[in-house]
Amino acid sequence: METTLYRKYRPQNFKEIKGQEHIVSVLENEAKTGKISHAYLFSGSRGTGKTSVARIFAKALGVSSEDVYEMDAASNRGIDEIREIRDAVHTYPYSSKYKVYIMDEAHMLTKEAWNAFLKTLEEPPEHVIFIMATTEQHKLPDTVVSRCECFVFKKPTHQILVESILMVAKEEKYEIEKKSANLIATLADGSFRDALSVLQKIINSSKDKKLSHEEVQKVLGAPKESYVLEILDAIKDGSAEKGIGSIRKASEENADMQVFLKMILHSLRFVLLLRFAPDMKKLVIDETGEEEFEKLAEIAKTAKNVNSKTLLAFLEAYSRQVYATIPELPIELAIIDSCTFENK
Repeated sequence: METTLYRKYRPQNFKEIKGQEHIVSVLENEAKTGKISHAYLFSGSRGTGKTSVARIFAKALGVSSEDVYEMDAASNRGIDEIREIRDAVHTYPYSSKYKVYIMDEAHMLTKEAWNAFLKTLEEPPEHVIFIMATTEQHKLPDTVVSRCECFVFKKPTHQILVESILMVAKEEKYEIEKKSANLIATLADGSFRDALSVLQKIINSSKDKKLSHEEVQKVLGAPKESYVLEILDAIKDGSAEKGIGSIRKASEENADMQVFLKMILHSLRFVLLLRFAPDMKKLVIDETGEEEFEKLAEIAKTAKNVNSKTLLAFLEAYSRQVYATIPELPIELAIIDSCTFENK
């Protein structure tokens, strides 16, 4: 079976970790000085490198793979599994100074499991280190969090994701345009794993080594960027009919409406940034490209009715879109509201 891109290009050392310098510097220093904690909590959104950093940290401490134990708390969330760990920690490592337990999705453990684990977590044997990873720290008991050295993983910046996509495509001997990498990064929502999973899907569906922007759009279910700009123009002109017409065209081309909404939200944000924070011009150019930037800049200058109320209307549409029985409806309502704000 072919190795997935995310696994193939998973960081193998601290130098390869991107966007988490605030965490890497501390863990590197702890590994060098030997001043380590018995329990760590890594929290942050999916695909930000929590498990990768846990493995790298274990390696930096000189722990061999046979003394690293990984557990998915989503599948092993009960008191029986925790009792097994509680008993196993008292045996010595095979060939290392430490035994490292990496517990992924730690928030999935039951209340009873946590109660059984607390004493071990507070006073583990000297040769044991626990590293817990979670996407939802707020679901963990305060008594657990207080016993850990806590690190919050940030989402990688858009630029870091774009660079990673371009690098992996090049390593795999595929050509991809920067605007396509920008689109993938936008829809990956700050996740390395999601970005490379999408790239994998595009590569698998391609008939040659050149990944055209049309191919990328098709795999992502993304509409043409021109439809997004048409909707912004429609709001500027107060023409709900024109905006709804753009939705119809995107729908007829089988565009994913949630993807469409996310693209609209990003463009609306850029318009507001260009109007109220012009020093962020470079960021907008980096994430859109010169051609789209020029059009967004023109809308920012001339369309005063494309404002924060517009953005809020589309944010509300995005939160409702998942549950909508008619996928186009939340966008249509947001356009109608945005075109009629001044009449209310």
